[in-house]
Order: sequence, then C-alpha cells, then structure tokens
Amino acid sequence: MGSHPQRTPFYGMLMLITFMIAGLYVRDLPWLWVRVVSYVALVAFAMVGFVMTFRDLS
Repeated sequence: MGSHPQRTPFYGMLMLITFMIAGLYVRDLPWLWVRVVSYVALVAFAMVGFVMTFRDLS
C-alpha cells in the first residue's frame, strides 16, 4: 500500500465532501435537464467516493 495506507479513504472523503458542496450549486441550475444530468453524475461520483472511503472495513 505504500508509505501512506490511509490515502485512499482520505481521497474518498474528499470526493464525498465535494459531492455535497456541488449538490448545493446544482440545485440552483435553471434548467431541469441540466440538474438531472448533474445529479446523476454527482451520485456516480459519490458512490465511488463511498467505496473508496469504506473499502477496508471488512
């Protein structure tokens, strides 16, 4: 895992925080179709961040 074994969960948390902050901006977009596409992309981004954060809990 290299010299920093906690790097992957840290990046996952950064992705989740980015997801939450970006969601605040997406809700104010003027067109519905842009919001839907943005939310779908953000949810995919958040799922990757969630897996990266909690992958070593087994």
